[in-house]
Formats: sequence, C-alpha cells, structure tokens
Amino acid sequence: MEATGGYSVVNSNLAHKLDNENTIDVETNDIPLKWCSVSLSDVIFRGKRLEASVFDVEAIQALALINNGKYKTVPLYGDQGIVNKAHYGSRLKRNYVTPEHENSIGFIGSSEMLDIYPRPVKFMVDGEKVHDLHVKEGTVLLSRSGTIGNVTFVNKTLSKFLVSEHAIRLECKDNSGYVYTFLKTKIGKKLVCSNIYGAVIQQIEPVHLTMVPVPDAPKEIKERIHNLIVESFKLRDESNELIDQATALLIDELKLPPISEFKQNNIKNSANVNAFSVKLSNLAGRVDASYHLPTVDKIVEHLKKYAKEVTTIGDERISKQIILAGVFKRTYVEEEYGYPFLGGKEITQLSPKTEKYLSKPIHKKRYEKELKVTENTILVTDRGTIGTTTIVPRHWNGYAVSQNVLKLVPANNNIAGYIYIFLNSEWGTELIRRQTYGSVVDMIDNNSLSSVEIPLLKNQDIQNRINDLALKANQKRYEAYILEQEALKIMDEKVIYAK
Repeated sequence: MEATGGYSVVNSNLAHKLDNENTIDVETNDIPLKWCSVSLSDVIFRGKRLEASVFDVEAIQALALINNGKYKTVPLYGDQGIVNKAHYGSRLKRNYVTPEHENSIGFIGSSEMLDIYPRPVKFMVDGEKVHDLHVKEGTVLLSRSGTIGNVTFVNKTLSKFLVSEHAIRLECKDNSGYVYTFLKTKIGKKLVCSNIYGAVIQQIEPVHLTMVPVPDAPKEIKERIHNLIVESFKLRDESNELIDQATALLIDELKLPPISEFKQNNIKNSANVNAFSVKLSNLAGRVDASYHLPTVDKIVEHLKKYAKEVTTIGDERISKQIILAGVFKRTYVEEEYGYPFLGGKEITQLSPKTEKYLSKPIHKKRYEKELKVTENTILVTDRGTIGTTTIVPRHWNGYAVSQNVLKLVPANNNIAGYIYIFLNSEWGTELIRRQTYGSVVDMIDNNSLSSVEIPLLKNQDIQNRINDLALKANQKRYEAYILEQEALKIMDEKVIYAK
C-alpha cells in the first residue's frame, strides 16, 4: 500500500502564518511535498490509522536509524521496556485555593514544568484527592497533549508541586537520566510525536510508548549519561536555593510582610462596586484604576520606610538602557543560517529548544540594535503574562529575544543580580504590573519599566551579598546546561549515531 503524507501544516519554521505578536512570518523558499510509502501491515500495526503524522518521513527515517543502529533496541515502555511504569494523574475537579490556605500546594501545568524554577500561580489543597498528581524525584515527565513530547526530569524543586495530568510520568527501572536524554534528542522526540492521535486535541497515551524503540546501550554509557543529568538537575536545585537565600535576605532587610497583608482592607466595597479614592495630585497622568491600586502604594510606602533610598529602574545607577524592540516582519531560515529566536514563554527555561531562527543577512542590523542579549541582562515580559523576569545565563549570549520581552541592561554586574532578585520577587512583580496599560492587549513598554520603583538597601554589604548570590545562581545554571549538553553529545555520538 502506498500512502501520500503531504502536510497542510508542516513541521518547519518557514510556514507562512500570522501569530499573536502582530508580526508576519515571511516564506523564504518553497517547501517540497513530503511523502512516503508504507506497508498495509504497518497501517494495521498502528491501529489502522491513516493520519499523515503517523507516517511522517522524518519519523520513519528516525525509526530506521534506531532499529539499524549499533545497539539492539528495547521498548520505551512495556514488559521488556526500560520504563517500569507509565501513567498520569486522574482528571478531577480542580478546586483552587489561595497560597495562604491551610495545606495549600502549588499546581504546575505541562508547560510550566519545563521552567528551571517553576512558579505556581494556582494552588490546591494537598491530600488524598490529589495524591496521584504528586511526582517523585527521578521521574521523567513527558507532555502528552498540547505541545507533544516536551520532557523534563523531576528534581527536588519540581517534586514540591502537583503536576497536571497532561504530563505522563515515566518511572524507570534504573538510569532515568538516560531515558530523559534520549527523549530530549530530535530523534527521540520525533519517535514520540509520530504516535500523536486525535482530530481536535492531539494527545498520546502511555500505551503508545510501547512502540517507541530505545537503544539498549552498554551499562557504563547509560550510567554515565544518567549521572550527568542527575548532576545537571542537582545544580538547578542549588541555583534555586541560592535565589531563595538572596530573596530571604531582601525580605529580612526590608522587613517585607507577605504580599497578602498589603492587599487587606484597601478597597471599599459599596453597592457591589470596589472603590478607592485617589488625590488629583497623585494621578500622574494615569486614570486607569490598576495604576492606583492601594496595594502598590502601600508597598512603596513600606520600601521607603525601610530602605536607604527608593529610586527607579531608569536611574543610571541601576540601568544603562532598557530596550523595547519594534514590531517587524520576520524571515525565518534553517538553524545554520539564523539567530536562535526566543519568545516570552521560553525565557524561563534553562535550555529552550527554539525552532525559530531569524535570517542573519536580513535581520543583522535589528539584531545588533534591539534583539541580541548578553549574560546578566535582565529580561521582563511586556505583554501577555506581564512581569515574568529572568536573568540571561552565559549560554544565551548572542540569542535573539522577541519584541515581547524588554531587555534591561544593568549599570554593571555589581547591581545586575540585585535587580533580578527584586524584580523577580512578588513585591517587584506587583510594581511592574501596576504599569500595565492597554485596552485590548495589556502591555508595558521601556518607559513603564523605567518608572518601576526599586529600593537601595541601608546595608550595602547585604545588597552586595544578594547580588553575589544571584550571579552565583546564574553561573550554576550555565554549569547545569553544560552537563546536559555533554549528556546529549554522548547520546548522539556513542549511542544514536554510533558506528
């Protein structure tokens, strides 16, 4: 039987489409029709499925590569599989509570689980009802719906949260880091995604993983890759702990109470209308209620009471420049010809796997002026989820970052880490978000971020300590990245493409 597998939506970053960033992707060259021949027995084996994605040319090539490789294969999952148990949490009615609620626990989605330091925005009551949403350290998580095939490794940080049922839990007999690394490769992800099914919401089930072959490499190679991944995620934990230490120093020095205390009794509730009064002299040219929320004013008042000085991000002692890139038509090219291009959702990950690369010849001037980032630059999302903050690690040097992210260039490295810790805190985030404007799409701009208040501490030694902890945390993230890349290199050279 011969089947044609032409795609209406191709797995390429050259597709001509509109995205939600009000930009236009430019198709730079013709994309040839993709097709392949498949046997009737293969159609029957795959559940009599005729979707083109099941018989993806690249997936068939990946399957041939693994099956004809140096090592025999074992199923990813099953009686003879390398994964002992594959399952996901049960669906249940999600009754969300506030973080302050007794026995509350953070709830993480299948996209947030990829973040180097997940920050839950939803909380549930811990207990028997949510027992199977917990995840254990050493488990591999694989997204099964939405964006299929995203993978992460459960470390100490992630094990503290509940994880959505949209992530399959892969509990391995041993060497779970080896499984994680294989699924992280292009070949591994291609094999997993070739089992996608569904017309409206595509998803995979654990049973489909029984058809994914994994090279059965020698024990020493498996252990070496596994140990590299374990150490990489240990460094991520250590990085997060350093950020927690720095934040704790900030809280202690400024005597900051929980953000919920600033929100109490600030708004009058009369006739089902929430209201508060603002003096005309305090309008600052803004008549939108969100800008004048009493919560924000109380935070600023508190900072002034306990800080040596409260200045703004635009102060030359704080920042050299805040860059807002303009909207532009994007010309995407293949990886070897372009700048890796990150969006706002990807900046919270250690090693975001972008499939978008901006043409170097076409975008060089804009890249150098507005898009390029360097180590210790502070990134702040300016639309969508406003105020998500990260600090650029060394391995992102030279990346291009979307116009949906503001680039804050610190005055120097003696203040860069401190800026990140404050803006990344819940109090700093509140001050960023008070600058939000817009009627259809909420956003902030470079002037907005420039106006955000930031305290300078009375104790300069504490401020320096906070800064050093943040930069040390950023260094550990770079080291974690290097270890993961080493594991991926071994997987490619010693296992997948081994002769």
